[in-house]
Amino acid sequence: MFDYLIVGAGFAGSVLAERLASQAGKKVLVCDRRSHIGGNAYDHYNDAGVLVHRYGPHIFHTNSRDVFEYLSTFTEWRRYEHRVLASVDGQLVPIPINLDTINKLYSLNLTAFQVEEFFASVAEPKDSIRTSEDVVVSKVGRELYEKFFRNYTRKQWDMDPSELDRSVTARVPTRTNRDDRYFTDTYQAMPLHGFTRMFEAMLDHPNIKVMLNTDYREIQQVIPFKEMIYSGPVDEFFDLRFGKLPYRSLQFKHETLNENVHQPAAVINYPNEHLYTRVTEFKYLTGQEHPKTSIVYEYPKAEGDPYYPVPRPENAELYKKYKELADATPNVHFVGRLATYKYYNMDQVVAQALALFAKLGERQTWHPTESQVAAEPEKAVALSTSGPQNGNGKTSLN
Repeated sequence: MFDYLIVGAGFAGSVLAERLASQAGKKVLVCDRRSHIGGNAYDHYNDAGVLVHRYGPHIFHTNSRDVFEYLSTFTEWRRYEHRVLASVDGQLVPIPINLDTINKLYSLNLTAFQVEEFFASVAEPKDSIRTSEDVVVSKVGRELYEKFFRNYTRKQWDMDPSELDRSVTARVPTRTNRDDRYFTDTYQAMPLHGFTRMFEAMLDHPNIKVMLNTDYREIQQVIPFKEMIYSGPVDEFFDLRFGKLPYRSLQFKHETLNENVHQPAAVINYPNEHLYTRVTEFKYLTGQEHPKTSIVYEYPKAEGDPYYPVPRPENAELYKKYKELADATPNVHFVGRLATYKYYNMDQVVAQALALFAKLGERQTWHPTESQVAAEPEKAVALSTSGPQNGNGKTSLN
């Protein structure tokens, strides 16, 4: 008898499996339809020996100390600050748009104060910011919107930005200085030996059993368990009762090249030319030294594995119906991007999983196992009296 059946071996499922097994002494079965752990963050060495991300680039960044310290239990880190260039008007310029972007694009020599005035002069103020188009045009005007955002968004979402919720482009800032980092989070790093090695360390516990190439529906009536944690698509769980939740998918074209470095940045966006949206060179992310290099082209598409929930009001309303069903389903806990239909970053999924673990602990008393008592008697006593703790002995989790 397992205490928990966890559906999905990505961030949400792996974090909860590790916490429940190591901190609460629960017996956990993790299953995944894929042939590997790690979800979309899975990485591996290709035939040439280059470490690549099978499902496109995954760059870790967070402002949460708790999340970073928790994951640090399972990996060392390589400091990495992500930088992206965009191919616009025959030039490669920094994105997000910053001072250097404007100066290079228009052959100017503006200062930080002057570029702020430049943005103000071209911006089109909006009384109400509702769509992704509104977000960009109100900040940087129509011309920069057309050059950097409109066609990229059309490729990515198969919709015009005027049809999409403001959250899509609100994620990308505009800067008046020369900061060319894509993210400005406090903690920016990559797992030193890759994401998969980190997941392996998380799931390496005697209370955890992992079954790959396994659909949970094939085993839920055969293998006994008390509760389920589900991180798959919420509409699939309820057999598409209200219809399918819309997602955008991606097709990846991987190539290995006989050169040390192929492009001048980790990622180059192509807003206007080509069918693909961006090209990633993995050695920038991993820091691997290798005589060859590997890149991946990303082609957005409508069908395939679900990657991005489509942020439109009607989709949010459809999800609400599924959420009502999920909330009313006993002994099943829904967590993660697919199960909650939200475009979460990796750190947000980890934080959500840690919060669910804390919530599970609030409704029951954790009992330490015999091995926990023997190995760490003081910690075991604290565990049994004060509820769930993280790896640093803290009871509060982001």
